Amino acid sequence: MNEDIKKQILNKIESYDKIIVSRHIRPDGDAIGSTKGFTGILRATYPEKQVYLLNDDYSDHIAFLGGEDKLKEDEIDKVYDGALLVVIDTGTADRISNSNYKKAREIIKIDHHIDDTPYGDISWVEDFRSSACEMIADFYLTFKDRLKITTEAATCIYCGMVTDSSRFRNEGVTGETMRLAGALLDLNIDTQTLYSHLYTDGLETFKLKSYVYDHIKITPNGVAYVYIDVKTQKKFNLTLESASEVVSELKRIRGSLIWIAFIDNKEKNQIRVRLRSRFVHVNELANKYHGGGHNMSAGATAYSKEEMRALIIDADKLLGEFKAKYGERL
Repeated sequence: MNEDIKKQILNKIESYDKIIVSRHIRPDGDAIGSTKGFTGILRATYPEKQVYLLNDDYSDHIAFLGGEDKLKEDEIDKVYDGALLVVIDTGTADRISNSNYKKAREIIKIDHHIDDTPYGDISWVEDFRSSACEMIADFYLTFKDRLKITTEAATCIYCGMVTDSSRFRNEGVTGETMRLAGALLDLNIDTQTLYSHLYTDGLETFKLKSYVYDHIKITPNGVAYVYIDVKTQKKFNLTLESASEVVSELKRIRGSLIWIAFIDNKEKNQIRVRLRSRFVHVNELANKYHGGGHNMSAGATAYSKEEMRALIIDADKLLGEFKAKYGERL
């Protein structure tokens, strides 16, 4: 698919001596896995090129994959001068985790989100893909006669595929997804160590889950939501990122097809919103509340408790309309 675009991207990469790779702010496993994996492919294939992985923030949850590059203040202009920037897994330019991205000569966008706000000199978007990592795996395999990959890079890409697809259970997972994952597994990925990092928790995490279960609220039509205030974040030593992960604890409630986690962010005087769903599309709801994302996985922002309550009402209405049209679902 999109063979011409992929050829354009590879040719552009081969024409540059300096390449910078970036992703979106507040990164998840897909953002980090795709950029670290892509960087690893470029470094293995083109050891003579200067390849940098540069971002303004990071993720403690995925830190086991390793760190990223850092520049000193007096190095920035020199590195970006005449460089190609590849931005992966980032739907809009305002979410690029690189405050210097405009300094690059050209920008390539590789993404699997709905392309509401296009950017980049070359844009390869496949919003039917389950993850950006799936696209990176496809890119490598399309040109495997010209590209090289390491086990470390393959592990990063596979990690992003696993996490963004909820272990290959989300909408968008296809036979092609599994074939690409299988090709990566053939590269000697240590899945036992990877899964141990991803799916084991400390005792405090279990205490947090207990708190979440005690504080879940359900709307009349079945929207499940939980609010994590600053006091609770401090009690469980949560970052905004780790607090946002509690949304995954709501998805096993039978009859609840929309799940929302509200995370108080006093520093920015806002409430972070994580929207997830089964069957119901929530991306338009997220768009209404200063956000966006996929059909069944999106993010938004509420700037007051009143706006948070309005979002809950809208979500309940959306779910009610869905059930009225299609009936009850698991």
